[in-house]
Amino acid sequence: MIIDKIDTFGGHRDCVYALEQGLQSNQVFSAGADGLVVRWQLDRPDLGELVAKIPASIYSLALHPESGLLWVGQNYEGLHLIDTIRKQEVNSLKLTSAAIFDIKFYRHEAIIALSDGVVAIVDAEQLAVKKHLKTSDQSARCVAVNPVEREMAVGYSDHSVRIFDLTTYALKRTIPAHTNSVFTVVYSPDFRFLLTAGRDAHLKVWDVENGYALHREIVAHMFAINHLTYNAEGTLFATASMDKSIKIWDAETYKLLKVVDRARHAGHGTSVNKLLWTNYDNQLLSASDDRTVSVWKVS
Repeated sequence: MIIDKIDTFGGHRDCVYALEQGLQSNQVFSAGADGLVVRWQLDRPDLGELVAKIPASIYSLALHPESGLLWVGQNYEGLHLIDTIRKQEVNSLKLTSAAIFDIKFYRHEAIIALSDGVVAIVDAEQLAVKKHLKTSDQSARCVAVNPVEREMAVGYSDHSVRIFDLTTYALKRTIPAHTNSVFTVVYSPDFRFLLTAGRDAHLKVWDVENGYALHREIVAHMFAINHLTYNAEGTLFATASMDKSIKIWDAETYKLLKVVDRARHAGHGTSVNKLLWTNYDNQLLSASDDRTVSVWKVS
């Protein structure tokens, strides 16, 4: 496996926390603590352009597939819906005074993970709150949707992962998954496994069809694992850590294939917060506390 650093996107004035695919395969969005939402062209890396300025930290971005609007989760205020072509805010919802850590869509609903432990279910068309799921007093950090089993997994700061029914939103099971906060939950592309990771630096794999039994546990990083993501083919996945490194793994065997860090690849100098594996030329993007977004070619 060869990893080449193609580019570094600079321009953010603070830590970068969020990455999201754009309307076209060669476009991506980034956002972070400076409140700036920036669109980048992967084929024209010098063409970063400001799409929106939000007056607080942004931890989450999600492009709504039907409307094409970019949902921006603002720390301590609510949701902002941005028309990225006109660069205008077209709607907003003062959802909460809590931080918004994750936004995922399922059918006509948005599932929103909040720092007060609530998971809010919002009608994505009417922009109206339908339900509050409150099963913990500690932060809901991350959400993954499994349309095959009609379930969703939510990772919490109380060290657990909770599985909810996607139709009724009833709590189906609580998994005492980790020894510290869970920062990332992702279903495998075939939805047979759930991968979870967080502050304890362990990567855990759960067998969905076998009642979420523990399938594999890997001491994957030195410090907290902030995010993980699969490539488009589902053959590889990558983890990003507070230990400043990105690691690339075989999705079938869970074997470590590559470590991307500062010493070997001129990687990030501080915590790597978010990853986005694009369809565009198999490019992997990483966002960091060092205020930059790095672009990697994996071949």
